[in-house]
Amino acid sequence: MKAMLCRSFAPIDELRLESIDAPAADPGEVVIDVAATGVNFLDGLMVQGKYQTKPPFPFSPGSEVSGRIRAVGEGVTGFKPGDRVASFCRVGGYAEAVSAPANQTYPLPEAVDFVTAAGFLITYGTSYHALKDRARIKPGETLLVLGAAGGVGLTAVELGKVMGAHVIAAASSAEKLALAKEYGADELIDYSEGGLRDTVKALTGGRGVDVIYDPVGGALAEEAIRCLAWEGRYLVVGFAAGAIPKFPANLLLLKSSSILGVYWGDALKADPERHAGNIAELFALQGEGKLRPHISETYTLESAVEGLRQVMDRKVKGKVVLTVGKGE
Repeated sequence: MKAMLCRSFAPIDELRLESIDAPAADPGEVVIDVAATGVNFLDGLMVQGKYQTKPPFPFSPGSEVSGRIRAVGEGVTGFKPGDRVASFCRVGGYAEAVSAPANQTYPLPEAVDFVTAAGFLITYGTSYHALKDRARIKPGETLLVLGAAGGVGLTAVELGKVMGAHVIAAASSAEKLALAKEYGADELIDYSEGGLRDTVKALTGGRGVDVIYDPVGGALAEEAIRCLAWEGRYLVVGFAAGAIPKFPANLLLLKSSSILGVYWGDALKADPERHAGNIAELFALQGEGKLRPHISETYTLESAVEGLRQVMDRKVKGKVVLTVGKGE
């Protein structure tokens, strides 16, 4: 089979399409013929050795796939060859087939196409876990989303509205903010113009926001945390800007506020049953027409590097997906 391989930690341009043996289904695993693969920021970090997970070489990046079950391993129940699924495979998704943990693989409703499903799990799973399980956001609360037009940011805007929050979307251009508005944002802030704190203060009557969703990090983070209301919650989702922020602890004390880490991948591993329930709820919301996954671009497996480069350069609105086609 064909797979895009990383043979050493290096720039993403050094990924190469090669022929390798197809994977086998070990106990507790399934093998999936890949129809489509989601492209995520973490993929680029992983191949450069900058991500917390460092797989043994050689490996294929790609943590989420959709397709059909080819084989099931010992002890696996509930799946059979031919079943349509979406899976958080963790690694190996830039390939024609991948092995994946059965307890992180989910039945795919017939109404959900493979391309949509491939860009669904990580973004919606992360944002739902962040808002529901970590922040425990309540109807009527105010949510500030940074990077609001990116893969996870846009889902946070959309889910925030579904969960009854008043959503303030912040992004770096008018074009990105227009997309966030289309997905339900109540207020818009272009933080490339500066003045995030003052604008949030004006929009909230000086109160601040209850929850901040931050997948960006970097220099904006400290200004953002100053926007929290009393007992506000700051969700640390990622560091797309590159720099990991350092927060003055007094800012938490003065507002009786909290910083909450959001690491969906390991949360999934720690409590697979709860997260299977979350995924089922998300697919149900999509089936009801309440979620509209935004796939901005698709690339072939052969052009995976180009697609990943667009994600790493933060030029993408919504999700990028690779169309592999083997499981269709």
